[in-house]
Amino acid sequence: MAESATGRHCRRGGASGVTASRRLAPRAPRPPLRSHGNGRRVGAAGPRQRGGVEMEPAREAEEPPGSPALPAEEPQGGQPVGAPPGEEALPAAAGRERGVRGAGPQGPGGRAARGRGRRGGGESGRAGRRPRVTVDSSKAKTSLEALKISLRQLRWREFPLGRRLPCDIYWHGVSFRDNDIFSGQVNKFPGMTEMVRKITLSRAVRTMQDLFPLEYNFYPRSWILPEEFPLFVDEVRMLKDSDPSWKPTFIVKPDGGCQGDGIYLVKDPSDIRLSGSIPARPAVVQEYICKPLLVDKLKFDIRLYVLLKSLEPLEIYIAKDGLSRFCTEPYQEPTLKNLHQVFMHLTNYSLNIHSGNFIHSDDANTGSKRTFSSILCRLSSRGADVKKLWSDIISLVIKTIIALTPELKVYYQSDIPAGKPGPTCFQILGFDILLMKNLKPMLLEVNANPSMRIEHEQELSPGVFENVPSAVDEEVKVAVIRDTLRLVDPHKKKRRDVQNCKLSNSNFSMASVDILYIDITRRWNSMGIDHKESGMCLQAFVEAFFCLAQKKYKSLPLHEQVASLIDFCEYHLAALDEKRLVCGRGVVERRSAVVPCHADGPHLTPAAHSPLLNRMATAGKFADDRNHRYERC
Repeated sequence: MAESATGRHCRRGGASGVTASRRLAPRAPRPPLRSHGNGRRVGAAGPRQRGGVEMEPAREAEEPPGSPALPAEEPQGGQPVGAPPGEEALPAAAGRERGVRGAGPQGPGGRAARGRGRRGGGESGRAGRRPRVTVDSSKAKTSLEALKISLRQLRWREFPLGRRLPCDIYWHGVSFRDNDIFSGQVNKFPGMTEMVRKITLSRAVRTMQDLFPLEYNFYPRSWILPEEFPLFVDEVRMLKDSDPSWKPTFIVKPDGGCQGDGIYLVKDPSDIRLSGSIPARPAVVQEYICKPLLVDKLKFDIRLYVLLKSLEPLEIYIAKDGLSRFCTEPYQEPTLKNLHQVFMHLTNYSLNIHSGNFIHSDDANTGSKRTFSSILCRLSSRGADVKKLWSDIISLVIKTIIALTPELKVYYQSDIPAGKPGPTCFQILGFDILLMKNLKPMLLEVNANPSMRIEHEQELSPGVFENVPSAVDEEVKVAVIRDTLRLVDPHKKKRRDVQNCKLSNSNFSMASVDILYIDITRRWNSMGIDHKESGMCLQAFVEAFFCLAQKKYKSLPLHEQVASLIDFCEYHLAALDEKRLVCGRGVVERRSAVVPCHADGPHLTPAAHSPLLNRMATAGKFADDRNHRYERC
């Protein structure tokens, strides 16, 4: 939960950028080196850093173009080269170590042992040998450097120029349609770019606002231009007439704009830039949030990274840490005089970097770009309820993706219809969130291709820029990519938990539950209700649930019986989630950046069938692990 992230940064005193700082520091003495078949020399890794094995990006220059990120052959004996003690929890390392214990007379490091491991000879050789995950990074674009570091930490095999044979994972920089892929996994969903454009996102969220206005009050009031321009004018006039003290400001965002391009503020609908009788570009106009939370008198927003692992079942993960991006001029509420001061009102990094007040810093607590966990730590020190804030953010993320899911499924089934050869998909999304003065999170937009660059531009002279490593970016983004890869690892074995029902007791056996299920199901099916799927219909389930509540809590009124049974189930389902997390981690030394994060929906495992907000709050108590950088929703 956010508490663990906050505590971690408080204890560390806000230090950040561990990996990047080592890149610039003098290299410490290294252990004796061992040589591999490709002529590359690798030594045992130094002290463990935050998210796993510390890698040194400088070694990229030592590899010839087109070579894999890891040597073609690795010794099968002893601890894997480059792995620190305790890293055997990583799948590849664990497999190699197990395979060596039955090595022949020449010992774990001998040539014969390695040969048997590659050929799969012997019982232990077959059990220990495990193929490395292959990743095609030929189209990774700006995320390539962070991807390379992540692959080296995982000891997976990279193909930077592509591969004739199929790869396990294809990492694309922009689009799902980069080439024809018939197997494996792709880090993009078809249609995602179209779905999170400003107009499409507004339509999807507004549909849910019409149905569930209280649940979707985290998105500003919006109108789509040009088609809703008359409606926008009429509604603003009506609202002003009903409340003369209301003096709104509106922000206009072009639909196809990015990096702050074309965004401007207006005080009156007549100020919107027109071309003839309609706006020059399709756009969304929203009510501007005039009272944001300020830190150091500056407005800021939050970029959180969310992994959509699958649509069916709907499976969502949210990173525990993100980036806080600051304006570069002290904030004032918008007036006619300051509407055009973009460095005061717009938090876009691509705009503020050109301000003379922009501060580059490798400290997570200072500068114009900081870690979100450093902000949480600061808020916590002031007495703010960061647990509730984090719960509200998780709720916002889940509900937004739920609003997008129906159309995403249409895109997916159109590109990869059932029965047709094709890859499975996952995707990292960038959620831009603004905190109001009362700590209520508001969704600004969703980015289908969030920047994964781990360097920033530094102006050496007017118009001359140089790319400089950014410790804050590397700390957050490498962890996100690395643990995204861990989550989609195709070789990872899925564990099945066999649990006894906690409802049963001496007076209430599982046999009586079975009889109850059969009786209710038969009765409802005999009513002639159109029910195409097997099992209970919703009405039958509600009746059965009420019966169970009455049997377990006999002395309470019905509504209290039902509420008590829901609380009972939530508690034990959250405990089951925690057990799964512990089993998945394997050993304490394994450092992971992600924790499973299941959204509520009709296709989830039984562990996720419970009210959304209560479920998140309950599960969070058990999922609090400072070594993980993704949060269970």
